[in-house]
Parts: sequence; structure tokens; C-alpha cells
Amino acid sequence: MVEELVVAGLAAASGIAVYMTAAGKVVKQFERGVVLRLGRLHGGVRGPGFTMILPGVDRLHKVNMQVVTMPVPAQEGITRDNVTVRVDAVVYFRVVEPANAIIEVEDYRFAVSQMAQTSLRSIIGKSDLDDLLSNREKLNQGLELMIDSPAMGWGVQIDRVEIKDVSLPEAMKRSMARQAEADRERRARVINADAELQASKKLAEAASAMSKEPAALQLRLLQTVVAVAAEKNSTLVLPFPVELLRFLERAQAGPPPPPHRAEDPGGKPPAAVEPPQAEEPSGVPTGPEKALRAPEDASPREEPPPVEPPREAVVPPLVDTSGLADAAGAGPELLRRLRSTPPVG
Repeated sequence: MVEELVVAGLAAASGIAVYMTAAGKVVKQFERGVVLRLGRLHGGVRGPGFTMILPGVDRLHKVNMQVVTMPVPAQEGITRDNVTVRVDAVVYFRVVEPANAIIEVEDYRFAVSQMAQTSLRSIIGKSDLDDLLSNREKLNQGLELMIDSPAMGWGVQIDRVEIKDVSLPEAMKRSMARQAEADRERRARVINADAELQASKKLAEAASAMSKEPAALQLRLLQTVVAVAAEKNSTLVLPFPVELLRFLERAQAGPPPPPHRAEDPGGKPPAAVEPPQAEEPSGVPTGPEKALRAPEDASPREEPPPVEPPREAVVPPLVDTSGLADAAGAGPELLRRLRSTPPVG
């Protein structure tokens, strides 16, 4: 009798142990449990710790509540300004409603991955290349909103989306490098021009101050000589005053030529200026007396007609002799006869 009771007790204990092993479940701190009894959601979400289910009737699904880091494969697309690029990103998300993550979607990880890829291709087509390279914060926010909108119904919350890398074609890289080099050269020239402007203003002020004291220029010349001689050169260069060069140029050019007188309308040359007459002897009346006595002893004199300068004979261009010298068979005797032909009329 006692032996039967012991065997029954051992059998019951082993049955209880088997049942507890099958019915007892442990949920970790970063997990939540969702129980489906006969295929239907039963009760609420099971928290971390030890929990019991009915073996063969209930089924416990554990959902990880940690933040999941999912890399998005590189997507190739064409930007709005027709540039082909390859962009890859990374998505940070976590489950906030375990029941929806189990019931609403078959595999929430795969669903989030596919949604991230399609959203990334869409954001590439809506953006310019400059935005992808310099304005990534705005693109990250837009990409996060595009992924988060459908994921909220799956019990998933998108924490952050980051664009990792933007791959450009080699030709585009070279073009951007040339553009950056040209921009830096332009800024260098602007800075150099600004420095020259400031230096010219300071030099103008210095020249104005030195022009008030001539000795300052001499002192400056001596300082230049000392600076040149300090380098132990065998040749000493002395500046030559520019004012002395200008004086020598004016002296070499001579006095300025007399002003040119215009000819009369009739074509006659201007009358020659008569030299001043010598003083008459004391016995000859001068002034008013000479004017009074002029009719008595002076007879009217006829001025000789003006002598016209000889005019050169103009040979009319009867025959064009400019090309006869180069013509084949034309001799010097023929040229001489043609040139000595008298003018007609």
C-alpha cells in the first residue's frame, strides 16, 4: 500500500514538473510577450519575468523592445537635376506596441526595410545634388516622415534615419573639383586685390606726407641703399630721380615749334614779316615831318607784281605704269619713254 502511494506521488510530481516546464515561460527585461489562445489574442501584453500559459492551447510570442539598427542597401537613382547617384542610409526604430507588431504585419523588420528602400529612392528623385551633399538634415527629416507614416500602424516607431554616403560618378567628381578650385582661385584674387587697394591707400598717404618735406625722400633713399647693401652684394643699385629724367627729356626736345599760320583763302602764302628798319640819320626828317614832306620829294612807286612759285608739271595718268615693271618682257627703255610723255593740253 505504501509502495503504491509512493509511486503515485512520484508520478504526480513528475507530471506537475512536466506541466510546469511546458506551461511556464520566462520573458526577459527587454522583451514583451503576446499570448494567442487558439489563434486569438488572449489578455494583455505579458511583462518581463515568469508567466504561465496553457500548453497545447496557448502560444507565446516574444517581441524585442530594443532599438533596432537596420542598414538600408545602397539605392541608385537620378536626382532632380539629372545626376546619377548611389545613396545608402541607416534606420533606427523600435517596437512600441507588441500586439500590433505581431497581428498587423507578418514581419515588421522586413516591412520596415522595404519601406526604407522605396522612400530613399523617392527622396533621391525629389532632391537636387546640392541638397544631397550639403542639406542632409532636411532630407533625413523628410525620409523619417515617409517611413514613419505607415510604420505607426504596425506598432513600430522610427527614431532616426541617416543618409550614410552619396556615391558620385568619376566625371562628376572631377567637375566638382574644378569648380571648387576655380572658386578658391577667385576668392584668392579678390583678397589679393583688396590687399593691393589697402596698400595703395597707405602708400598714397605716405607719399602725401613725404611730399611736404623734401628731406624725407632723401632719407628714404638712404634707407633703401642701406637695405640693399646689407645683403653683402658686390653691386650697389642707386635709384635715379625721375624728375631729372624728365628735365633731360625736355632739354633734348628743344624749344617748341612756332605756331603754324593758315594760308589765305585765295591760296597765297602768308606775307613775309618785314624786318625792323634801321634808324635814319639825324639829318633826315622823321615822324610827322617826314609824313608832311613825302608828297614833295617822293613819287608814287609801283609795287612789282607778286611772283608766283613755279608749278610742277602734272602728268595725267594716261597709262598706269605701276605694274609695267613687273610685267614679263617690259624693259627700262619703255618705262623711260612712258614717263617722259608730255602732258596733254
